[in-house]
Amino acid sequence: MRIPKTWVTVIVKEIMGELLKKDMIELQAPKEKVTEILYELMLEELMVEDRLNEEVREMLKRFDSEIARGRLDYRKLFDLTKQKLVKERNIIL
Repeated sequence: MRIPKTWVTVIVKEIMGELLKKDMIELQAPKEKVTEILYELMLEELMVEDRLNEEVREMLKRFDSEIARGRLDYRKLFDLTKQKLVKERNIIL
């Protein structure tokens, strides 16, 4: 995740505060509950890339010996694999 987890709550509160102030939303549940739901949604979305990176690392473990011998460039292989998965799954990072 590119931003610290602790910032997510602050960002959610800021966004919700602005939307409420401008009468762009009307809450159907208590503000605390909406904040909690938005926090979970935002955190989930921000962690998409983290999960993808972990999946790519797991996929590349089978090439550990070739990478260690210098036959394959890990960074290049990682980036190519990640790009391929992003394209196949239509992931927006």
